[in-house]
Amino acid sequence: MRDRAAGTLATWRLDSPGQTLAFASLDGRLPVCIHWGASLAEDEDLAALTAALAPPRTPAMLDAPMEASLCPEAGWAFPGTPGLVGHRENGTGSTKQFQLVSVETEHGLVFHAEEVARGLTLSIHVALDPSANSITAYSELTNTGDAPYWLDWLAAPVLPLNPAALSLIDFAGRWTREFRPETVAITQGQHVRENRRGRTAHDHFPAFIVPLPNCTHVAGEAYAVHLAWSGNHRMAVERLPDGRGQIQAGAFLEPGEMRLLPGESFKTPKIVATYSGSGLNGVMRTFHRHMRQVVRFPDPKRPRPVHFNCWEAVYFDHELSVLKDLADEAAALGVERFVLDDGWFKGRDDDTKALGDWTVDRRKYPDGLTPLIDHVQGLGMTFGLWVEPEMVSPESDLARAHPEWLIKPEDYIEIRGRNQHLLDLTNPDVVEYLTGCLGALLSEYSIDYLKWDMNRDLALALDASGRPLTHRQTLALYALIDRIRVAHPAVEIETCASGGARLDAEILARTHRVWLSDSNDARLRAEMQHEAMLFLPPEIVGSHVGPRRCHTSGRVLPMGFRCGVALGGHFGIEADLRELDAGESDRLRSAIAYYKAHRGWVHGGNSHRLDTSDKSRIAHMVVSEETNRFILFDAHLDVAPRTASPALRLAGLDPDRAYRLALENQQDIDPIICRDYASPLVNDDGLVLSGRALMTAGIVLPNALPDTAWIVTGEATD
Repeated sequence: MRDRAAGTLATWRLDSPGQTLAFASLDGRLPVCIHWGASLAEDEDLAALTAALAPPRTPAMLDAPMEASLCPEAGWAFPGTPGLVGHRENGTGSTKQFQLVSVETEHGLVFHAEEVARGLTLSIHVALDPSANSITAYSELTNTGDAPYWLDWLAAPVLPLNPAALSLIDFAGRWTREFRPETVAITQGQHVRENRRGRTAHDHFPAFIVPLPNCTHVAGEAYAVHLAWSGNHRMAVERLPDGRGQIQAGAFLEPGEMRLLPGESFKTPKIVATYSGSGLNGVMRTFHRHMRQVVRFPDPKRPRPVHFNCWEAVYFDHELSVLKDLADEAAALGVERFVLDDGWFKGRDDDTKALGDWTVDRRKYPDGLTPLIDHVQGLGMTFGLWVEPEMVSPESDLARAHPEWLIKPEDYIEIRGRNQHLLDLTNPDVVEYLTGCLGALLSEYSIDYLKWDMNRDLALALDASGRPLTHRQTLALYALIDRIRVAHPAVEIETCASGGARLDAEILARTHRVWLSDSNDARLRAEMQHEAMLFLPPEIVGSHVGPRRCHTSGRVLPMGFRCGVALGGHFGIEADLRELDAGESDRLRSAIAYYKAHRGWVHGGNSHRLDTSDKSRIAHMVVSEETNRFILFDAHLDVAPRTASPALRLAGLDPDRAYRLALENQQDIDPIICRDYASPLVNDDGLVLSGRALMTAGIVLPNALPDTAWIVTGEATD
């Protein structure tokens, strides 16, 4: 890169207490991120750093600097995947050479560039939030030409891949088994994840984590990028032959989906990214702080209420007397919100009919929902309701009256999912209908919560002209939810898509709770919640005590374990409370009381995943912001590989404070596999150790049977 010294170089930087982003532009080209990582000195010479990082060229290389800019361009001889792909209708304009024209520095950095010959402008927005240590960035392309421009791909601002990175972690899965981490080796070439399901999907949570070698939960370096987008997306990590690399993320566009007419613009979804010098837990802390800024509760001071959902108790079989009995049982346990799930609206006796007809079924509720709501509120609980507004059943009054509102392209064989179709939210008439239906329900009834479900992929999502509309459908969904929230700001909304098929920071800007999975199997939930907590703070993750026999796995699990796992999130119940015996009821009532006693600080605390060599064990803890208290969760999912549990080293404590620890669920110690356990953890006075000892030496907890979750409470003694 010999011509750097001869060219004009401009540099910029963004800083937070935990990281620095530094950029350089040569001769007015799009900036390159020359450093993303640990904080640089305030007076660092960025020009010198740019020169120090310039790679040499070999005889087989071009003379031009082949830079991985914030939007890599083939027009400047970049040999990897470009950040922008598109063309005019006559095939021209596919290769660009943007020139930087101005830079805004008031709120982060905004780089404005133009490609005059091709009639395009590009704005690249990058901000670094010091309070959360999070980067947010997006790009916007505008067609300034006099003819349409067909856009095939525009990446959000492209970030560099650390040359030392050897692997990445992304997330796969399926229905009832979401958030399965996969570690993939980074080799020369690309690792690409493309999602074409029309929602983020059970198998495509849109995020990468790139740990450097020897990174653990509590130590080492790691990078993370999350795409805040609820539709089709593409995420790629690429290593070039010269050792450089790039991370790209953006909305996946079908061929012909995005046509920009003269004057029109396309804005990428935002990426949320961070660098951590304190292991994966540093990544987690950043995302928890960021998500807590994104999620805006109607009443931020209201504790997250204990939740009861009736779905796995009654399914579609709604009888007012049964529901009132369930409400009585729930209130006696300490539940604070009662949610009526699917089956309440006109003609809805199973999943083959009635979606779209959002009026109360007078056969089941002759006096409407008021008698049930009055009963629930009389018991001191609030009332929530299940809806699935984006969907329509072919067998419904709505579909018969307005078949043109369905996304059901002509000349194609019909594809249904769960016996239903999608409504075209890009049609203003559909939006007016749904806004009216939901608004009428929320105005007539005292409803403080909507479980907003979405139970199928977007297959054959074409408009009347045959053009793909998935991207427009996603934006229309956001606009619909925004309208509902403006009209009814006190109502909380849960994002649910047959479980965890629509979870991202953009949908969370409009909702307040996620339904992570349709599985209430506590063993699977412990694993899923452990991985999801890398991005999602516990107070927004619905975590329910399920039935004695799990409906999706058939597994029978003890009540203590089900409660222990549910305490790791936003506590709820989804079971037939009439099946509980006295012992189960007492255990559940105690868990609810424990949740209420601690949720005030847990739901603003710092989470830490703990390193353990025992693969049958998952452990994490939550430490208060003041580091004066903590709760340790230690879940055992299988038979332990050793005869005694190895010491568990804690994290996030004040090393100079003393803490008194107590094992909360001593009743779960099994006398056969755990004889003569003499730790002060089980004494009346508890165990007192310094934070330094707890983090460097650790503690040994009792041997555990599979499906046991130890819960340890710690309080500072000062």
